[in-house]
Formats: sequence, structure tokens, C-alpha cells
Amino acid sequence: MNLQKLFPQFEPELVSLIEKNAVEKIFHPGEVIMRTGQYIKSTVIVLKGRIKIYRENDEGGEFLVYYIGPGEACAVSMICAIQSQASEIMAQAEEETEVIMLPIQLMDELMSKFKSWWHYVIQTYRHRFDELLTVIDHIAFRNMDERLEFYLKRFAGETGKKILGLTHLQIADDLNSSREVISRLLKKMEQLGKVKLHRNAIELL
Repeated sequence: MNLQKLFPQFEPELVSLIEKNAVEKIFHPGEVIMRTGQYIKSTVIVLKGRIKIYRENDEGGEFLVYYIGPGEACAVSMICAIQSQASEIMAQAEEETEVIMLPIQLMDELMSKFKSWWHYVIQTYRHRFDELLTVIDHIAFRNMDERLEFYLKRFAGETGKKILGLTHLQIADDLNSSREVISRLLKKMEQLGKVKLHRNAIELL
């Protein structure tokens, strides 16, 4: 693991301590990393790939909360691990994803000993809080067509791609809508020149 390149702000001693104690793991696309009700014993930090964080209802319906990419940590895993609480969310690898699992026993030591780690944890909480506010704003104040456009732009920003490998059903699950509604709105966006629809892919124009 090349932590110093991914986290240049970390002190060499901190990097050495993480490398000594963390467990490296690879998850394949679609593999569930964290389940609702699961007790978390480690903080998850992404080295490569992408993780989708979402809520799931009793009927199996999904609602996308946010994504975690390289250099980012799962704030929920931090909170649950520190407070010995069960997870309230699901986490799933969107692509082949390499992570490190940092044992909870280290958290207190890292927080008190390394200022760069303290800042990293606080920034992680703040960033996720801001993302949650954005999600709430879109649910409360935006129509589905605006939410869909925001979703596609956010997905493109996360992946750095203009052609998005998304199915209409996948988008519907993430936005807690129906495939028929999403297909109709995507067709409307195509007519407006905002996207071009391909088989199992959407191109942003």
C-alpha cells in the first residue's frame, strides 16, 4: 500500500503505524462490504475503486446516500466502530475496490497523537455531512428530473467519465423511483440534448 502518496499530509510515523496495523482487502464489483445491523470493528479507508453507501428499506428498496473514492474514509464506519454501534447503512463495491481496515483499538491513539489524523477525521465527518445536506435538499426541494440530472453529474464527477455504465433500473434503485419514470425522464433529457442514450450506458453531452 502506498499511503504516503495518497495521504501526503500524514506524518511518516502515522503512515508507518497504519501500515503496520491495517488489514488490506480487495472487494469485487457488487460485493457487500457493510450491512445494516452489522457491528463494525474497523474503519474503512479506500485506496482504489469506489464504494456506494446507501439505505435499504424492509422491502429491499435502495436509496443512494453518497460514494466513497480513493483517499476517503467511511464516516459511518468511524462512528459505529468508536461507539460500538450497529450500522444503519449498506456499503457495496461499485467496481474492484481496494481498502484498508484500521482496527478500532487504534482510533483513540491516532486521534490524540497525530494532528493530521484528527484533521482527516473531522474533514471526513464534515464532507459527509455536507453531502447529506445536498441529498436532503434535492429530496425536499427538487423535482425528479432535477434530481436525476444532479445524480448523473455527480456520478460523472466521481468516476471522471462522460459515458456512464448505468442501467435505468440501477438509477431508479438509487433514486428510489421506478424504471419507467427514469426511462421517460432520460428520453426527455436526450431530446433536450443533455444526454445520449446507449445500451446499458448514458453519455453526458
